[in-house]
Amino acid sequence: MARPDPPTASNAGAPRPANRFERRRAQTRHALITTAQRILAEQGTSEISIQQIAERADVGFGSFYNHFQTKAELFEAAVVDALEEYGKLIDSITGDLDDPAEVFAVSVRLTFRLAGTHPELTRVLRYGGLPCIHADFGLGPRALRDIEKGNASGRFQVDSPLSAVGGSPLGLLQLKSSAKSEQSGPGADEEMAELILRMLGLPPEEAHEVARRPLPVARPDRS
Repeated sequence: MARPDPPTASNAGAPRPANRFERRRAQTRHALITTAQRILAEQGTSEISIQQIAERADVGFGSFYNHFQTKAELFEAAVVDALEEYGKLIDSITGDLDDPAEVFAVSVRLTFRLAGTHPELTRVLRYGGLPCIHADFGLGPRALRDIEKGNASGRFQVDSPLSAVGGSPLGLLQLKSSAKSEQSGPGADEEMAELILRMLGLPPEEAHEVARRPLPVARPDRS
């Protein structure tokens, strides 16, 4: 039995497989991960048999074990893939911004709006995103990167960068997705961004202004 691929984001953006066997293997893995994401989005749970997963992915039952040892490993990989997908989306939107404070504010605002703009992705991240906040992929390292840039430029004043925000990006998803939330109306994303910018050391007036700048749009794919 082939050793399963580890559930990390290291497979994302990998070179195109060189031969037919590798291409088929990559396609099978992609089908399994995509199916797992759809199941999480639909059910909010991983309570489904491996046989049912394989049938929905249109792959052989035995093929599952060429990629994953357990069902839990598959669903972990599905969350990892979703985190990295969203992280790249944020990068594509903030890539042309020069102000680290604005980059962070835009990231917070888009995350707060994610439940409305990307509902399926939101449900996947809600399932298992928070335990991955300190991983070396997804939102955590991007938040750390942006805070460190803000510190280096003098925009932020944070002694312990990642602990300053902790799980707030994914916590925003929980808040926004809650039907009972009182902080989900118009302008709530701006208010949340302003609050976090103030936590990071921006003066109140400046945090207010930065958090309300027009949102940029995603850059065309330049690859």
